[in-house]
Amino acid sequence: MKSNKKYLSLLLLSAFIIFSSCILIRQKAKPTLFLIGDSTVKNGKGKGDGSLWGWGSFIGNFFNTDKINVENDALGGTSSRTFQTNGLWDAVLLKIKKGDFVMIQFGHNDSSPLDDTARTRGTIGGVGMESKDTFNPIKKKQEVVYTYGWYLRKFINDIKAKGATPIVCSSIPRNPVKDGKVVLVDDRYAGWAQEVAKAEKVDFIPLNQLIKDKYSALSAPQVQTYFTEKDHTHTNEAGARLNAEAVVAGLKAIKSNQLKDYLK
Repeated sequence: MKSNKKYLSLLLLSAFIIFSSCILIRQKAKPTLFLIGDSTVKNGKGKGDGSLWGWGSFIGNFFNTDKINVENDALGGTSSRTFQTNGLWDAVLLKIKKGDFVMIQFGHNDSSPLDDTARTRGTIGGVGMESKDTFNPIKKKQEVVYTYGWYLRKFINDIKAKGATPIVCSSIPRNPVKDGKVVLVDDRYAGWAQEVAKAEKVDFIPLNQLIKDKYSALSAPQVQTYFTEKDHTHTNEAGARLNAEAVVAGLKAIKSNQLKDYLK
C-alpha cells in the first residue's frame, strides 16, 4: 500500500515537472523583434543622452509585449559594413531563432570613406558585387570592402537561414530645412535598400519616403522641431516618436507580414 502511494506521488511529481517545463518552453518560444541599425535607430544607450533619440526607443510601445519581445541592438556610428566586421551582427545572430523578426536600417554612415583613420566604415555605393581590397588603418590589416547592397544581402540571407523574417527599412531622411525652407531630395541609399529588398523578395518599409511625406505637409519651423540643434541628422524625442509611427504605418501597409499580428 505504501509503495503504491509512493508510486502515485512520484507520478504526480513527474506530471507536475513535465507540465511546468511545457509552460517554460512556451514562454521561451515567444518571438522577438530585433532592430539593427545606426544611431537614428538607437542613439547611445537609447535613453535620450544629449536629447538625441532613435526611433527604436519607441517602437516597442506599438507592440503587445506579452506576445513578442522587442530588442534594440542598433549602435550609433555603425554602417552596414562595420556592424558586421566588428562582430556586432554575430552577437545578434546567435540570439535569432525561427519565427523571429529583424528590422534592418543602415545608410547614414555607409557614405563615409572606406579607409579613413577616424572610423573606417564606408561601403562601396550601389547594390552590385563590386569589391575593393583596402588597408584598414584602425585594425591595421587588409580588408575586402563590398557594396552597400552586398552587406544588406548578407544580413537578409543570414536571417533567412535562421528561419526568421527580415524587414528592410530605408534610412530616415536628414533634416531637410535649408535657408528657412523644406527641401526634400531623393536619397540614393533609400533607393538601393528598396532595390535589394525587391531582388531578395523580402518586405520593405519605405521609411525615408513616409517621413518625407509627413515633412512635406509642414512648414520649415515645424519640421525643425523634430531635430536636435547639434547636427542635421539626429532627431529629438518628438522626431523619434514620429519616425516610429512611420515605421508602424509602413508595416501595416505590408499585406502578408505576420509581424502585424503583434501590434496593439
